[in-house]
Amino acid sequence: MKDEKLQKIIANAGLTSRRDAERWIEAGRVSVNGSIAELGDRASDKDKIRVDGKILRTTPREEFQRRMLAYHKPEGEICSRKDPEGRPTIFDNLPSIKNGRWINVGRLDINTSGLIFFTNDGELANRLMHPSNQLIRKYASRVRGEIDDAVLKRLSRGVELEDGIAKFETIHDAGGEGSNHWYHVSIREGRNREVRRIWESEGIQVSRLHRIQYGPFELERSLKRGRWKELEPKELGVFEELVGLKKTVVAKTLNQNAQKRQVKKRLKARKIRRK
Repeated sequence: MKDEKLQKIIANAGLTSRRDAERWIEAGRVSVNGSIAELGDRASDKDKIRVDGKILRTTPREEFQRRMLAYHKPEGEICSRKDPEGRPTIFDNLPSIKNGRWINVGRLDINTSGLIFFTNDGELANRLMHPSNQLIRKYASRVRGEIDDAVLKRLSRGVELEDGIAKFETIHDAGGEGSNHWYHVSIREGRNREVRRIWESEGIQVSRLHRIQYGPFELERSLKRGRWKELEPKELGVFEELVGLKKTVVAKTLNQNAQKRQVKKRLKARKIRRK
């Protein structure tokens, strides 16, 4: 391996995204050959890299098998690996993976359900989340409030939020009446709680929010809440092409039947912890 930036090496190892790896380095959690690393440091396969004192084991890039999962997130799950309050997380139902771990591509808040992707490749996750790619995220939103053409035009032109101008790229009336009216809306940036905040800027409350599309992929009807599906090589190739990554070795898809066994095991462990 040639000299590369530390955050890229950590991301390629599947530990986290490149952005989070930078935070780890700044926090002093990464060392190279026994010395605490600084942002901007580089390393190669001859160096001993440690994260939180544990040696980082890397796979040669030419042997790396990139994987990607689509997951139907239910409401009530948080986008974190662990929660001090013991709430369920988006990682609880995922299959095990060797030589790395799953990284979520973006986030959905605890009250939002729908499509979210995972990958074992930090570089892919970083590129997909980078603002420059502006991948479309589409949501079904159930709203309460007075909505007329003037409101819809303002939401399409852009409204002022505390972190800048935001807007809906598209708004489609999806039916319903009164407090049960649905709109399908899309955004390109994916800032924190962006869809909810755009609606709230006009005094409109969102009672349900469900992501139905990310980039070119729609949430499949057959993918039930709390279930995952591994992307086929052709599907993964679409994402690779979108962000300019070369294809890796084609990996055998994960055993879908193993999911039920893993879910039962995790639920049993969680019940034991709560006792």
